[in-house]
Order: sequence, then structure tokens, then C-alpha cells
Amino acid sequence: MKIGTPKEVNEGENRVAMTPDSALQLQKLGHECVIETKAGAAAGFSDKDYKDAGVEVVKTAAALWKAADVVAKVRQPKDAEMKRLREGQTLISFFNPGANEKQMKAAAEKGATVVAMEMVPRISRAQKMDALSSMANIAGYRAVIEAGNNFGRFFTGQITAAGKVPPAKVLVVGAGVAGLAAIGTSTSLGAITYAFDVRPEVAEQVESMGAEFVFLDFEEEQTDGAATGGYASVSSPEFREAQLAKFRELAPEVDIVITTALIPNREAPELWTEDMVNAMKPGSVIVDLAAEKGGNCKLTVMDEKIVTDNGVTIIGYTDFPSRMATQASTLYATNIRHMMTDLTPEKDGVINHDMEDDVIRGATVAHAKEVTFPPPPPKVAAIAAQPKKPAARELTVEEKKAQELAAFKAQTKSQVTLLAVGGALLLGVGLVAPASFMQHFIVFVLAVFVGFQVIWNVSHSLHTPLMAVTNAISSIIILGALMQIGSGSFLVILLAALSVFMAGINIFGGFMVTRRMLAMFQKS
Repeated sequence: MKIGTPKEVNEGENRVAMTPDSALQLQKLGHECVIETKAGAAAGFSDKDYKDAGVEVVKTAAALWKAADVVAKVRQPKDAEMKRLREGQTLISFFNPGANEKQMKAAAEKGATVVAMEMVPRISRAQKMDALSSMANIAGYRAVIEAGNNFGRFFTGQITAAGKVPPAKVLVVGAGVAGLAAIGTSTSLGAITYAFDVRPEVAEQVESMGAEFVFLDFEEEQTDGAATGGYASVSSPEFREAQLAKFRELAPEVDIVITTALIPNREAPELWTEDMVNAMKPGSVIVDLAAEKGGNCKLTVMDEKIVTDNGVTIIGYTDFPSRMATQASTLYATNIRHMMTDLTPEKDGVINHDMEDDVIRGATVAHAKEVTFPPPPPKVAAIAAQPKKPAARELTVEEKKAQELAAFKAQTKSQVTLLAVGGALLLGVGLVAPASFMQHFIVFVLAVFVGFQVIWNVSHSLHTPLMAVTNAISSIIILGALMQIGSGSFLVILLAALSVFMAGINIFGGFMVTRRMLAMFQKS
């Protein structure tokens, strides 16, 4: 089948859904590739690059839509593009199905199939097709770059001969893919970074990246991230008020705020209110990555940068991935290519639109003359970290003393019992064994007792290095046993032979363990 990519018609959109590299991979699946002339020019891919990769280049969008069996594009299609869609044709694109019922019905009536890339379910198998995450990753990185471009100071703190520069303080609201990308970029630039998310299970991810997670002094049972496909869910009014109160507390302190909070199929929640903006210092910057869905900041203007009366810059651009068009196109084209791999399981150039497949069914919004949105929940739930169990109550001083006393009494009782049993055994052996044997036997028993007490109380993490030290002790034992092995007493000879055998195992085994331990630290 022919897979075609038209030039994007949205103003300022520089991305393209097919790159020369992805075209080569699509051809390996048995497909032919076609592209509209100059479709990749804004992303740095010339028509010659596509021709060298075996892609047919056509002159007009009309010719492209007519030639292609599968049309892959980036932005939601315009009405003029939808008119070109025909029966049996497949469209793969961002589609905004939650607010695009008209175009879904039009595609279904025509008998065309529409695959919405933002509807790819967030399950492990579908990560390679998750275009939302690919683009959000770029948006989070670019948001920090844009903030730095509009911020009048260093991100990192500096002490110079000319004076001291404090580090910037950055607050990231929302720790999804875009939020984590922003956190990683901010911390790598040296800023003091704070992050907030309604899902407490992401705190560990935030802290592992060098940022500080902002906790609320509020108890509410949060929806499990796995139950919502890894996305945040709607919070209660009480939780929202506690959240806003925390943000009002932080507003005068932070220099840069990056908001990324979105809830699927809803308008973006308002999290940074006008009074918070007014409380920020002059020169502060707000980057609202939710601007396309209404914005997390009350004053955000979509696709514009404004400066408030108190000198706060608010950036509401919606084209952050397009500002890094080459990288964004490469990632998105790879997402498309993986989707085509699943649609072409036999690699014979024939599409098998399997509606029993979780990923294909989840992303399909129109098929077989029916609107198939919203999809049923996937059979495999999204994997999300579970919240940590609450820490155990800290014991009081009196409870700790009582606990230690009980443990001491139990240990003393056990040792007294062992000593009593050992004394009885020694007495029994002493009644029948010769005096010369008893001298050695008493030393042996005491050595076993002392050795047991020493080794038993050593932490497990120290057993391996301890093994190397006990090699020396075992060497002394084996020498003593060899001296006693020539004795005339059968019992002494037997015990000496056993000592040689066991000490030999300890020596050779200890050296083997030590050698293996040292090999772990050797450079290859």
C-alpha cells in the first residue's frame, strides 16, 4: 500500500510525519512511500533526501491524497483535507476526537478509517507509538529553554569577583512526561527545582531527578494512576483549595513557573490564579504548556507572550515541539512507523486493522462506517508506581527502652540455655574421655561458641569481606589440625581430619568469593 504525507497546512507548523529514515523502514514493511513536495523542508529534510530514500515526491496535496492509501500527518486535518478523504483510506494523525465529533462522523460516513495518535493507550507495549509522550518530552525541555530566554538571570548560582548570583527557583506543576522533562532540564541547568503533582506516587521520580516534591498537608485518597491510564484525575474541591493555598505560599519565592497539568478530554484546570501572578517578583516567567486547552494560568493568552503590569512574563505558545522541528519530526515519524508495523504484522504491505488489538482499537476513532470513539478500556492496565505505605508510628523513649529490655532478656535466656546444655555435654564427655583429650576438646568448644557469637552478630552486608579475614583464621586451624592428625587417639585423629576438611573448604571457598568480589571492581 502507499503511505503518503502531505505538507502541514497549519500556520507555523514545521513538523512532518515522514522522514527519509522512517520511509526506509516503512518500505521494509512492503509499503510504498509518497510525499508532497517541500513537506519536510521546514524540518530540514529536502525533496532530494526523500528521493534518495526511494520516496515518490508529488507536486500538490490533491495528488498526494489521491495517490495514498494511508495518509500520515501531524496536526488535526482541516475541513478541506477531510473532503479529500475517501472510502477505504486510512488517516493517521493527531485528531482531538473529544472535541471533533463532526469530522469523526464525516470520516465514518465516507467509510474511511481514522487513527488518532493521541489516543494510543499508555500500556507498556504501546510506548513506542506514544506520540503524546514524544511531543510532551520535547515541549517540557523547550519550555525551560524559552523560560531561560525570557529570564534575566542565570539558572545556576554563581559567586564571582563582581558579586554573588543566587540560583533561580523553578516550580513545575504537573509531573507527567512534559513535567519530568522540564524538571530534568531545570536541574541540569543548576536551578533549585520544586515540583507538584496530584499523584503522590510520582514523588520518588521527582526526587530521583534532583528536585524537591511539594507535599500538601491534606489527606485525600487519590485515584490510582494505573486506573486512569497514567494520567492525573479530577481532585475534590477541598483538595483544590489546599493546592491553591500552597501555590499562593510559593508564588512570591519562585522565579519561574512551568505548568503542564492536563486532564484527558477536559479543559485544563486553572491552577495559577491572577493573585498568584501579582504576588510574583518582577522579571519572573510563567510558561503555560496547557495553553491550547485553556491554560493553567488565568492570564495566559494562547500562542502569545504577554508581560503583566508587575513585570511577569507569561508565555502561552502551543508550538513548542514545532520549534524543534527536526527532532520532533524524527520522533513522531518513528511513532507512525511503529504504528504501521503493528498494522502490517505480516510485513507484506497489506494492512490488517485488528480491532481486537488493544493498541489499534484504542487509537481508532472511526472504522467500518462507524464512530468508534470512545474506546473500551484496554485489557492491560497502565503500569504506575503504587503509593508508598504510610510509615510506622515512631516509638516513644519508654517504648524503645521496653523493647530493648525485652530483646536483652530473650537473648540472655537463649545464651544461658546454650551454656547449660554445653556444660552438661562437657561433663558427660569428661566422665568417659581421657584428660589429654579434654584439654583440646574444651578449647574446641570455646572456639566454636566464641566464633558463633562473633559471626552471628555481623551484618549480612559484611559477610563477603569477612570471608577474606577468616581465611587467615582457617589457616591457623588447619595447621593445628595437621599437627594433631598424627596423634595415637582415634577420636583426636577423626576430629583433626574433619578440621582439615572443613578449614580447607573455608580457605579455598573464601579465596574464590574474594576473587569474585574484586573482579566486580576491575575495569573491563
